[in-house]
Amino acid sequence: MTYGIVNKIIPFSAVDGPGNRTVVFLQSCNFQCLNCHNPETISFCSHCGICIDFCNSDALKIIDNVVIWNKNNCTSCDECIKNCPTNSSPKTTQFSVDELLNKIEKYSVFTSGITISGGECTVQSDFLLEFLKKAKQKGISAFIDSNLHVETEKLKELANYFDKAMPDVKSYNLEKHKLLTGQSSNLVLKNLNFLLKSDKVFEIRTVIIPNILNNEETISEVSKIIAIHNPKLRYKLIKYRKTGVKTPDFANEPSDELMQKLKIIAQNNGCENILIV
Repeated sequence: MTYGIVNKIIPFSAVDGPGNRTVVFLQSCNFQCLNCHNPETISFCSHCGICIDFCNSDALKIIDNVVIWNKNNCTSCDECIKNCPTNSSPKTTQFSVDELLNKIEKYSVFTSGITISGGECTVQSDFLLEFLKKAKQKGISAFIDSNLHVETEKLKELANYFDKAMPDVKSYNLEKHKLLTGQSSNLVLKNLNFLLKSDKVFEIRTVIIPNILNNEETISEVSKIIAIHNPKLRYKLIKYRKTGVKTPDFANEPSDELMQKLKIIAQNNGCENILIV
């Protein structure tokens, strides 16, 4: 049986795809983004036990070299997360595919579907594939939120079972992308073109980070790609915000003037649906 490690589940969200959706955040990511707002989702717990010393509610114990989280005792102070040396969290839950589907179906009367996010959901690709297959069998709408740094053949297999993807394109430039994430942008752009050709994209997202990334180049090149495939596809330009970032002062927040300038660049390239958030 395949199991997945889940960081958290949001029963109802209006910002993670169309309608009201249940969002599942899978643990682990293959990027090390400097602007990450959820650094506790980057790594799987190493069970080092350091977090236990910072828990004042007796919610964490180590048994047989495994850190055990007692959610009933937890006060959500997040001291364990703040002091984790490996960008992880002891507050994760292991689910089988059926267990996770059963939990999600409790909300299905009130939702339009589910969105699988992370971390980076494709890191747990075997679990994700099995989950998407069973969700499709049950007629549940399934979206993925992905950085697209995954083998193209694996993505093609996953795409048979999800409805749409919401990819992040962090930087068009290879070196800037590597500076921000630790990985090249080549695979991301290759997979983006595959998904666009397959009509599997709901929206594309780019976080705007002044003075660190070449935002003008990224917006210009990505908007050209969008215009070729589907000018009406939504391109979401997201302001970098320091709140919640583990190293908030590595960059400044973008001005409204910069955001409008980038929007105009995308419009001039043929994009018809641009949202600034």
